[in-house]
Amino acid sequence: MNILDVDDLTPEELHAVLDRAAAIKAGREAPSLTTRTLAMIFEKPSTRTRVSFETGMTQLDGHAVFLGPEDIHLGHGEPIRDTARAVSRYVDFIMARLFDHADVVELGEYATVPVINGLTDDAHPCQTLADLLTIHEQFGGFGVDVAWVGDGNNVCQSFVLGAAMTDIDLTVATPEGYEIDDGVRKRAAALGNPPAETTDPEAAVADADVVYTDVWVSMGQEDEREEKLRDFDGFQVTADLVSDRPVMHCLPAHRGEEITDDVLESDNAIVWDQAENRMHAQNGLLVWLSDAE
Repeated sequence: MNILDVDDLTPEELHAVLDRAAAIKAGREAPSLTTRTLAMIFEKPSTRTRVSFETGMTQLDGHAVFLGPEDIHLGHGEPIRDTARAVSRYVDFIMARLFDHADVVELGEYATVPVINGLTDDAHPCQTLADLLTIHEQFGGFGVDVAWVGDGNNVCQSFVLGAAMTDIDLTVATPEGYEIDDGVRKRAAALGNPPAETTDPEAAVADADVVYTDVWVSMGQEDEREEKLRDFDGFQVTADLVSDRPVMHCLPAHRGEEITDDVLESDNAIVWDQAENRMHAQNGLLVWLSDAE
């Protein structure tokens, strides 16, 4: 089974993964993936993705192999399908952090072991698992209102689906032209809980329990920086906008752009819980996938 976006899981499976993650984090369960190996394929660099997966496999008594763009022939010198077939003969799981979502889809199609999307330009399911685990810890459940303020990017789109699967009431505030994709909107609607959408950040946060944001200029979009800074004027998460609400951010943050430094350093910020929960959520997913084989 591949996890290329969060709705590759059913709602019941998603809850099972999160329950497993919480149990492992709390020490109520001590699963072992001894002799199991995770291949970690990176086109995009990352602090949290690499450290959380690698440390997580160590905690689970398994092993992780880092494969950077200079280490393997993924997409240059060898077709992705050949890399998928070969690497599958050596390892038990593949995590891939790539640019083009079509590449992780092809990797999953030809691999014979589970493929986990560690981020593409379209989706970030591992971040959503960590976000949901964090919300559940903070509020004791999912009966909360969340406001997303910023770009309808990959992190937003996976969170839209995760919110729909857990009955979180989500409002997404983006500038015109930066909305979530129609396909994601339709998938959330099919799950029974599509987000409300607006171009007004203040309206989005009015009834919110949590405010979530992410960078306006994602990796690989540096040439769009000046245009985006103009387009996102008025969408910065400030102390006035947040008030006393908890604030989420997937990190890394561009302090002074999508979020002010004082908000990120305030007691309202639960971003470090999110960062830690990347590891716990992924551990829960890896163990669940292992048991599902």
